[in-house]
Amino acid sequence: MTDSEYQYYFHAGTLQTAYEYLGCHYDRQTKRAVFRVWAPHATSVSVVGDFNYWDRTANYMYRITDGGIFEGIIEGVEEYQMYKYCVRGRNGTEVEKADPYAFFDETRGSTASKVVALDNFWWNDKEWMDKRASTDPYSSPISVYECNIASWRKYPDGNNYDYRKFADEIVYYMQYMNFTHLELMGIAEHPYDGSWGYQVTGYFAPTSRYGRPEDFAYLVNKCHENGIAVILDWVPGHFPKDEHGLYMFDGEPCYEPTHPLRAEHKEWGTMCFDYGRNEVKSFLVSNAMMWFDKYHIDGLRVDAVASMLYLDYGRNEWEPNKYGGRENLEAIDFFRYLNTAVFGHFPNALMIAEESTAWPMVTKPADWGGLGFNFKWNMGWMNDTLQYVKADPYFRHYKHNLMTFSMAYAFSENYVLPISHDEVVYGKGSLINKMPGDYDLKFAGVQNYLLYMFTHPGKKLLFMGCELGQWSEWNWQRDIDWLLCEFPKHQGLQRFVKELNWIYRTTPALYEIENSWDGFEWLVADDADANVFIYERRDRKGNRALVVLNFAPCDWKGYRLPVSPGKYTRRIKTSYYGWDMEPVVIESEEVPNRNKTDSLVMDIENMSGYIFLAPPCEPRPAKKTRKTAAKKSGETKTKKPAAKRTKKTAAAEDKEEK
Repeated sequence: MTDSEYQYYFHAGTLQTAYEYLGCHYDRQTKRAVFRVWAPHATSVSVVGDFNYWDRTANYMYRITDGGIFEGIIEGVEEYQMYKYCVRGRNGTEVEKADPYAFFDETRGSTASKVVALDNFWWNDKEWMDKRASTDPYSSPISVYECNIASWRKYPDGNNYDYRKFADEIVYYMQYMNFTHLELMGIAEHPYDGSWGYQVTGYFAPTSRYGRPEDFAYLVNKCHENGIAVILDWVPGHFPKDEHGLYMFDGEPCYEPTHPLRAEHKEWGTMCFDYGRNEVKSFLVSNAMMWFDKYHIDGLRVDAVASMLYLDYGRNEWEPNKYGGRENLEAIDFFRYLNTAVFGHFPNALMIAEESTAWPMVTKPADWGGLGFNFKWNMGWMNDTLQYVKADPYFRHYKHNLMTFSMAYAFSENYVLPISHDEVVYGKGSLINKMPGDYDLKFAGVQNYLLYMFTHPGKKLLFMGCELGQWSEWNWQRDIDWLLCEFPKHQGLQRFVKELNWIYRTTPALYEIENSWDGFEWLVADDADANVFIYERRDRKGNRALVVLNFAPCDWKGYRLPVSPGKYTRRIKTSYYGWDMEPVVIESEEVPNRNKTDSLVMDIENMSGYIFLAPPCEPRPAKKTRKTAAKKSGETKTKKPAAKRTKKTAAAEDKEEK
């Protein structure tokens, strides 16, 4: 693509690879750096950095488009030298800004960008990338481990792991625990640790907290070599007001809307993006594409989608759209364009919306009128089910519908079931501490809840520490409580999650059909008094997984449950005492129950869950009767002898003939 084409498509809002043109592009051999930046309201822009002793007058840039792209070329630049743009606004004020398209930034505390070329890593994940392009994510197992690098594990002296050390450790742990996908928080450069990475200043730069860009590439590559997909949290909904960032970039609203009622999220203290501005669309779409292109990531979890879709989100005063509604029409168009672009270049990538409302067709294609994502977090499921398990078991029968309601809409979207970082902070309590009861009941409650989660339609996401039964809430300033693994109950919970992941990954009935009732059937959905739920999952070949859950702290002896005919092999059982792998087989009886011809009787232990596996159901043969038995033996029905012809009948027949 020529320079003029880059410029035209950027200003038209259709450039999807703006990172190839804007920013700093460095040649190691010639030590020549080309700088380009968009500052439409600026009267002048200069490059300042280590190479010119931060002299604002040494390297002025030339305005090369009417739309506001400035360009400057500097010779003799060393890689990793620091730089900024000195931008003079129309009011005469000068401010030094980090490069919005920089590939590398200084570590927090300092705010400059760094000169770097993104060709310093040799990828060897072609086999993984080819496999990803041909794998249907909808009918594949997806079990996500959500992780924050800084607070997952630290060195004994309290220092953070770098990308490479983290890669070696997390790959081993992911394989041990049988998770399929790693979701990373806070990778794009951000100035404040306490924002967890959700207030970004360097959208194109992996944070330097943990190393250089090639070190982050090593992390992704290492995951791919070991069969693990990588998802990044992505934040196109807002950006902070830090002086060196995007805020008032050229002295006036540039990346943010000009209308004050649309420009700011006052509750968060951040600015919104102007999704109707072409150059901003090019910036955001190109940023998403860069992570897929340059770093081979497998998916983006798009943060705070609802805040982008609604003009009145978090606002007492708001400006309606041109039709008088509260929908952000520009954001809707942006999402459709974004997802169409990503899937056009990276088939079967993951674009996951964190959308907390009932906005329709979030995961339907853009040309159908949907937003174009392929998955959405099921926040309703998460809120309802946590409300149920937090209740005292004595009162759970009043909340029974909270566990069944999700099946009323389970197939309206492609869902991920999330137990994320948001549920274990700010006084909400850790997952295990949400459970009522004594020590044993809490562990039983977590195991039951996780078994329910992993057998319910929808992909899975679990935040780090939940698998250990961590008592404390997540604290971004320290690592999770690995010491707990030395205690039998916590060690047992960790092994249970490991086994549950394995069963999920190796049982197609639990993941293959997620979009219709063909893959799910309620067997007992209304036994609120017993706190019992029973259902069946099926794969495309008809193989079945029977799930039995008892959320009551009492045993149910001789419980008769309706099933289809067949033999059921117990695969896992939760209880106070953990789980078992005994080859227990139960065969159904020809005793009708509810709407099934067969049933079986079992003792359901208190606060326990079970998974039974069964082959495809074969209907029982019809019962033999004298009629069917005779037919099978070849006998024929004896005909009655013909009636004798008498004078009376003969006269009647002759009369009819006449």
